[in-house]
Amino acid sequence: MKMTARAAGVLFLISTVAYLIGSGLMDSVLDRPDFLARLYPDRASVYAGLFLELINAMAVAGIAILLHPILKQHNEAFALGYFGSRILESALLILSAIAPFLLVALSDNSNSADAATAGSPFAAIGDLLVEARSVLFEMAMIVLSLGSLLLCRILYRSRLVPRALSVIGFVGYAALLANSCLAILGQEIGPVLFVPGAIFEIVFPLWLIMKGLHHKEKIIENGGSS
Repeated sequence: MKMTARAAGVLFLISTVAYLIGSGLMDSVLDRPDFLARLYPDRASVYAGLFLELINAMAVAGIAILLHPILKQHNEAFALGYFGSRILESALLILSAIAPFLLVALSDNSNSADAATAGSPFAAIGDLLVEARSVLFEMAMIVLSLGSLLLCRILYRSRLVPRALSVIGFVGYAALLANSCLAILGQEIGPVLFVPGAIFEIVFPLWLIMKGLHHKEKIIENGGSS
């Protein structure tokens, strides 16, 4: 299944790049104080960001589908948990993308004065949609973290990748889990704690692409060790 592992690695990288660019485009509009008044005129950036975020969601589901047959050979229960978590993550990311579509429509139907006035119905609805998008995203990150901790345990116990990489993944996803839980409560951990997770999200897919998944120095092929 070396080609399957490589395909999963490519999807990991596509997911990361699509998310970083897509969220950057979205945040450049939504982070403005007058975002609702400027949203419709800047809808091209919003739609481009949404398209990339949907690519991210589809890539996440693809990763789950590709890795499941490999991981279940080592721990079927944990492999199923990882598969389910990534499918749920994909669904939450798609749901979070609904809010910007509604915001563009709201911006189109409101005039600049209404949209910019604090406490106006349009502003209140806009803030609510932005908050809903944020909560759905953090929920997706919680699900991702929990599932990825299962992934890292499988990788560590089976030695499919160097154990040091699995440990880095453990630390990174534990930090992401803590941050996402606190973010829902209105608090966040410093970005320095995301460094281990970022390292894993880059090194792991590159390992998949270049070396596949190994067990006892042999590549897993067609449902078993060869």
